[in-house]
Amino acid sequence: MSENLSWVGGDARRARKEGMAGIARRQRERLADMVTFARAESPYYRELYRDLPDRVTDPALLPVTSKKTLMEHFDDWATDREITFGRVREFVDDPSRIGARFLGKYLVATTSGTSGRRGLFVQDRRYQHIASALTGHVLAGWLGAGGLLRVAARGGKFAQLVATGGHYVGYASYAQVTRESRWQAKIVRAFSVHTPMPELVAQLNRYNPAIIVGYAGVIQLLAGEQEAGRLHIKPVLIEAAGETMTSADTDRMATAFGARVRTMYSCTECTYLSHSCEHGWYHVNSDWAVLEPVDADYQPTPPGELSHTVLISNLANRVQPFLRYDLGDRVLLRPDPCPCGNPLPAVQVQGRAGDMVTFPTERGERVSIAPLAFGTLIDRTPGVELFQVEQTAPTTLRVRMLLADDADPEHVWREVHRELDQLLADNELDHITVQRADEPPQQAAGGKYRTVIPLG
Repeated sequence: MSENLSWVGGDARRARKEGMAGIARRQRERLADMVTFARAESPYYRELYRDLPDRVTDPALLPVTSKKTLMEHFDDWATDREITFGRVREFVDDPSRIGARFLGKYLVATTSGTSGRRGLFVQDRRYQHIASALTGHVLAGWLGAGGLLRVAARGGKFAQLVATGGHYVGYASYAQVTRESRWQAKIVRAFSVHTPMPELVAQLNRYNPAIIVGYAGVIQLLAGEQEAGRLHIKPVLIEAAGETMTSADTDRMATAFGARVRTMYSCTECTYLSHSCEHGWYHVNSDWAVLEPVDADYQPTPPGELSHTVLISNLANRVQPFLRYDLGDRVLLRPDPCPCGNPLPAVQVQGRAGDMVTFPTERGERVSIAPLAFGTLIDRTPGVELFQVEQTAPTTLRVRMLLADDADPEHVWREVHRELDQLLADNELDHITVQRADEPPQQAAGGKYRTVIPLG
């Protein structure tokens, strides 16, 4: 059966009409098919699953995987045997290839996150088609008929607030679709989170988008600009992602912009994982993903209780299967039906709050910079495996890094220092001192790494 855009969207609508029985049936079938495919085409999974039954429909039978283990077995993990760590790393080290198709077939996306290891992830066309269809289905539901008409009347202009200059999934996807689709190139525009706020405000005022999608921390800063009257745009819909927000945060955005505000809980490993409803719960697209809240021993956490971590299985991406993958977030599964009427399982998420960094200017004012702006500058520097930026004083940043074995420490530091100095200078913060630490990045409770730590 072809997973084209129209079929996936139609099947998603049918599944939700059928309720949890139809959704669960699709999940079981797709999980079994993914496990069978992974076992047949991936040497890593063939060995990992050698003692499992021939057909697996229960995810609890599968061993747990993680970013660390998958990256350590990279060459054996991929189902396309042409994909190797060396070839992908060479590809992502070249910024001119952002959005180009790796091996003429795939989108490559990078992530650092909090697990202690940089991720190099490859998405196939099947996954991209399914993700696009599910995202379109969700957007249409959020907007409704009236909202869709208002967006169309505004020319369908779509603004993406993304980290640029690296192979991050938001920017790489943008670069790819605007390169391959003349229509999307006309209506979608990327705005860099590295842009100084006054310039970003001016750019958005000129563009006046109908829909804004992007990093929640940056949108929160823009809400302050809208309240102050410097930004004066009228979006129909705002979709914030990348960190946990409270209802007060989303209410403030909705009031500032006069727009509907929705959020997503997702990740580079599964970009379509879930979406919020008007009651603030994230509904998991369980027909194409499995989400399992578990305790420290990977046993199921009962609904209504906060989990130790969460495991996800992406049922669409065959080139690099993510099966029972430890995402590291703490979630709470709703124990009763959501009042919004959506039959999909609903969760709340803890542990993705942003770490906004605020500095005093030489004029006595205050400038806030979203953590994504710092982190992505370092993450896109070749040779950096893990990093941590800590504000140790109002005007001091300390940078800790763990480098690849073949990296030149002095060259990497010069590049990182140059990038950070430029970001600070662009925001009129030339007086901020950037220090190089001798110690490696420090773990927080639970083995996590905070990549950006503001002054406590």
